[in-house]
Amino acid sequence: MTIQWFPGHMAKARRQVTEKLKLVDIIFELIDARLPLSSRNPMIDEVIGQKTRLLILNKADMADDVETKKWIRYFEERGHRAVAINSFEGKGLQTVTKAATELLAEKWERMRSRGIKPRAIRAMIVGIPNVGKSTLINRLAKKNLAKTGNTPGVTKAQQWIKVEKELELLDTPGILWPKFEDQAVGYKLALTGAIKDTIINMEDLAVYGLRFLAEHYPKRMEERYKLTEVDENLVETFDHIGKLRRTFAGGGEIDYDQVAQLVVRDIRNLHLGKLTFDLVDEIKLTTEK
Repeated sequence: MTIQWFPGHMAKARRQVTEKLKLVDIIFELIDARLPLSSRNPMIDEVIGQKTRLLILNKADMADDVETKKWIRYFEERGHRAVAINSFEGKGLQTVTKAATELLAEKWERMRSRGIKPRAIRAMIVGIPNVGKSTLINRLAKKNLAKTGNTPGVTKAQQWIKVEKELELLDTPGILWPKFEDQAVGYKLALTGAIKDTIINMEDLAVYGLRFLAEHYPKRMEERYKLTEVDENLVETFDHIGKLRRTFAGGGEIDYDQVAQLVVRDIRNLHLGKLTFDLVDEIKLTTEK
């Protein structure tokens, strides 16, 4: 399965981010804690350059806690401040403002030394679709100011939002890169809902998810589906899950579309527990070769 998704409004969003950079002090790069590398847009590095940046691992409540701690260390070892939050429940939000203040401390001190009274921090939030940007803004502002939705592409324009006296946020539409060099990235993004289901082969996606579970979370797969491995003959695996979960079509045949949707839904809805799809140890092995 080849996944490509680059709506026209995303190309426009990239231009808007570039134009607005000079107005902000810091970039809040929001990424999905379940896939901290795959949900980072490689275009962002070239667009924002050396601008001060805070990496925010959102949806930490859905990610493997052990892996999230590893990822925070991984980023900080490479010079990026990182914090983990759950914007949906408003957990960890205080760490965002605190980290931003610390990252900008030197700039603020230079302003004071020149007799300039420090103002509110101006931050631009960037990230791929469906990573939770609007939810984060609404939580920080304690108001329902930004549109939210659990499908990608809800935010279509930029807007400034004040967060009390210390922070001003510039929301931006989600930006997804036009081409995935590694198709595994596409599968991971699709599994976590960053790509619209309407352009995805759900059976391929379910197979990818099952194979990932078999390799990295085998006990959970066994508990959920009574499977210890994914058979080379995928029909047998789908038949097994279909019989177990009684996803029958007319005539008593297994409905494979239903099985695929069930597996993807189970993964997304935490029925297999907290999952992280980008694993630090694997990334290190790949990059250190």
